[in-house]
Amino acid sequence: MTGQDLTAQRPAGTKLIALDIDGTVLHEDGTLPDAALAEVHRLRDAGHEVMLATGRSVAMTLPVLDRLDITPAYVVASNGAILLKRDPDAPTGYRRHHVETFDPTEVLTSIRPHLKHANYAVEDETGLYRYTGWFPDGALGAVSEEVPFEQLCAEPATRVVVISPGHAMDEFLAAVELMGLHQVSYNVGWTAWLDIAPDGVNKSTALERVRTALGIPGEDVVAIGDGRNDIEMLSWAAALGGRGIAMGQAPEEVRAVASESTARDTDDGLAKALATV
Repeated sequence: MTGQDLTAQRPAGTKLIALDIDGTVLHEDGTLPDAALAEVHRLRDAGHEVMLATGRSVAMTLPVLDRLDITPAYVVASNGAILLKRDPDAPTGYRRHHVETFDPTEVLTSIRPHLKHANYAVEDETGLYRYTGWFPDGALGAVSEEVPFEQLCAEPATRVVVISPGHAMDEFLAAVELMGLHQVSYNVGWTAWLDIAPDGVNKSTALERVRTALGIPGEDVVAIGDGRNDIEMLSWAAALGGRGIAMGQAPEEVRAVASESTARDTDDGLAKALATV
């Protein structure tokens, strides 16, 4: 893409196809189905803009681009807090184009009394996670540093992560409701996992920047995802007159905002959805 203007408008009919990673592109065990890869390549070769929009950190997102063999103009990471732009001269091929941060102090000190035995991590704009407590192997990526709780508030954050394995999901959701998290955006994952972002920031806010920069009409937007952090992305695509497609295994509240659904990830749901684009 050297020498190309990434913000130039695409030819009429070009689709902007935004894909979640975990549970959409990749199965739970990390496998990439051949059928999905074939459809991604078909759409890429047809000139459509196939990109990733994920809750993963930058370091955990870029290898998936390599597996898919795509080099989109933009990549959304950290649930929309970090927007990358293609730059062939950058060491990774991408540079940070837009970053949203917030002071995590109030959030952390407000949550801790409700979840005394939870584990906490804060991601900064470089992708470094500072954490206290226990996190599953690989959950925070390769760049992480264990620190006392008080040091979690030392730097502006793109994201705060809270996990509480000792809570049943219903109990965890009830505790989150009691916290009154009004000054931030948050999403509860499949397990007792809470992602907290700057206020008003989510995948859809970053994707709207991308859509505007590329000059792609709303009706040519396709977004596919399966998690609660995809709710805004799917409803955004649907509201624009595009397609917000929920994976078959998505929770009911995710499928409720989508304009349509596909099969489960384990039943080639992504490939089946992309085949209709």
